[in-house]
Amino acid sequence: MRRGGLSIILGLAAVAAAAPVPAMSDTTGFQTWLNGIRQEARAAGVSERTIEAVLGPVTPSPRVIALDRRQPELLQSFWQYLDARVTPARVARGRQMLERHDALLAEIHRRYGVPPRFLVALWGLETDFGGETGEHDLAQALATLAYDPRRGAFFTEQLLALLTIMDAGDVAIGARGSWAGAMGQMQFMPMTYRDAAVDGDGDGRRDLWRSLPDVMASAANYLARSGWRVDETWGREVALPPGFDLALSGPDLRRPLAEWQALGVRRADGSDLPTADLSASLLLPAGVDGGPALLVYDNFSVIMTWNRSLLYAIAVGHLADRLAGEPPFRANRPLYEDTLSRADLQEVQILLARLGFDAGQPDGVLGAKTRIALQSFQRTHDLPADGYPTLGVIERLRLVATP
Repeated sequence: MRRGGLSIILGLAAVAAAAPVPAMSDTTGFQTWLNGIRQEARAAGVSERTIEAVLGPVTPSPRVIALDRRQPELLQSFWQYLDARVTPARVARGRQMLERHDALLAEIHRRYGVPPRFLVALWGLETDFGGETGEHDLAQALATLAYDPRRGAFFTEQLLALLTIMDAGDVAIGARGSWAGAMGQMQFMPMTYRDAAVDGDGDGRRDLWRSLPDVMASAANYLARSGWRVDETWGREVALPPGFDLALSGPDLRRPLAEWQALGVRRADGSDLPTADLSASLLLPAGVDGGPALLVYDNFSVIMTWNRSLLYAIAVGHLADRLAGEPPFRANRPLYEDTLSRADLQEVQILLARLGFDAGQPDGVLGAKTRIALQSFQRTHDLPADGYPTLGVIERLRLVATP
């Protein structure tokens, strides 16, 4: 059985931990809570006119709660995730966008140091180049999620930030976005909009829906503020030598390129790694047999500040490379990909814990703790220590953990 890939989703669309659903029919309780938000907004300097215009019509949305609690039964494999996002049509359209907006993107590159291909890749993945910015009333969505105790503190901050930028005239009252409150062509959350959006066209307003100079300058500003390195790319596909120690893989382990070269790691075409003074982590996003091996640099970590998903950051980097004319990944696709559920991954975490390996909370998310624990189990039982769960690994865990 060949190893497949799991989607490692750690952002707002990650697995929703079991939590009670607030009584959306309790309008009295909601309005009492909303009065507290009004007081906080006044204390933050938001005008009374904006507070009432934004919050006056707001009622809780059961639909938003349902979307927040959704837990897709099956996880996307690495190739399923990539194929759905880095499509031939998106690559072709992205190249058109690079050409069409060449002057604007070149100026933003000069100003912020972020190459156009990365901005266009983010644009394509976030909203299909501005075509899908969301249909939910932002104030209602954020108020609903702020009232919900599961992540109330986070969304309360976002709601107050929304009131601030609406009061400043940057975002129109009644604006629409995603069910989680992401806005505009780059899907900024309100706090990111407040802190990182810029007026790229000089009209006195930061408009991330209709002004492409604002959209691109804001995305570049966010990446620059997050530590984007102007002289580096995101990473590259590599080839591993026979017998390579897979315990050296993982996003938290970094080595200079010279050390990876000495360990036998080469570019995907077999040539030497660059001689640049860079450090990189080795990722095996679909396991040792299921997909590419990747060396990723500091800019990969910057992309992950945008979305805390390894697969999302890989998709951004790969799409950016494809827009520049680079080929698809060289790694062979497996003939068969294991399709695991979140329940399967929770079982992995429970079994690891039973065997004394700290995999963290059994939440069905393949995070760093789970990966490290699984690598330890694999090394102990003479399995390829890639930290990657498969049906075969689950069967081995069951066998070992059964008294």
